[in-house]
Amino acid sequence: MKLVSVVLLLLAPALTSCFSLFLPLDCSDIYHHDKSRPSGVYTIHPIGATSAVQVYCDMDSVGGRWTVFQRRMDGSVNFYRPWDHYKKGFGSAAGEYWLGLENLFHLTRRKKVELLVDMEDFNGKKVFARYSLFSIESEFYGYRLHVSGFKNGGAGDSLSNHNRQKFSTFDKDQDSSSNNNCAQLFMGGFWFNSCYKANPNGVYGWGAYSSILYTGVDWNRWKGANYSLKTISMKIRPVQ
Repeated sequence: MKLVSVVLLLLAPALTSCFSLFLPLDCSDIYHHDKSRPSGVYTIHPIGATSAVQVYCDMDSVGGRWTVFQRRMDGSVNFYRPWDHYKKGFGSAAGEYWLGLENLFHLTRRKKVELLVDMEDFNGKKVFARYSLFSIESEFYGYRLHVSGFKNGGAGDSLSNHNRQKFSTFDKDQDSSSNNNCAQLFMGGFWFNSCYKANPNGVYGWGAYSSILYTGVDWNRWKGANYSLKTISMKIRPVQ
């Protein structure tokens, strides 16, 4: 019995290496590991073994494999937050959340990815905008956005206007406006130009509004600047 214990102890490192943990980088890795996995919350590791973070994986839309990095659905999470929050991420993957700019940078740095933006109004109409290439630069370069290859799914193109813009929050103004802090003025962090055609991280409202102009969860090319969407989610997957 003692001999068996010694042998097992000696073999432990080899056995451990044979059954190494599965550490998916993104939802695409999870899908390819087990194609039967449904949409839902999963743990990914964008920066390595110690970077575990929960995300919502969309395994249904346009072939699935999408890693959701932004989601609005009920107004339960405040998106008017400082730079550090947008860098690290906030909210809950089971509901509304922002994955975090640093995580997003590593996801787009390690694989060439495309972007899908799904949205819905309060009448139940659903549309999308799709972009064949999406990436952001490191924090040193302000998490600058690169997006191209628009494909229309009824939403129109509200994001190309933000191409090559740095990310801004109310306490870190990096937009192209010489007169305004767009993140402060329109109450949400984003890759503002001067100022926006899309404001998915604005104040959650209920459809058309006029009280505080342009502050809602807006996608201008679809519903205009004074209509706050019921849902919107931004998601990426590796280009095949």
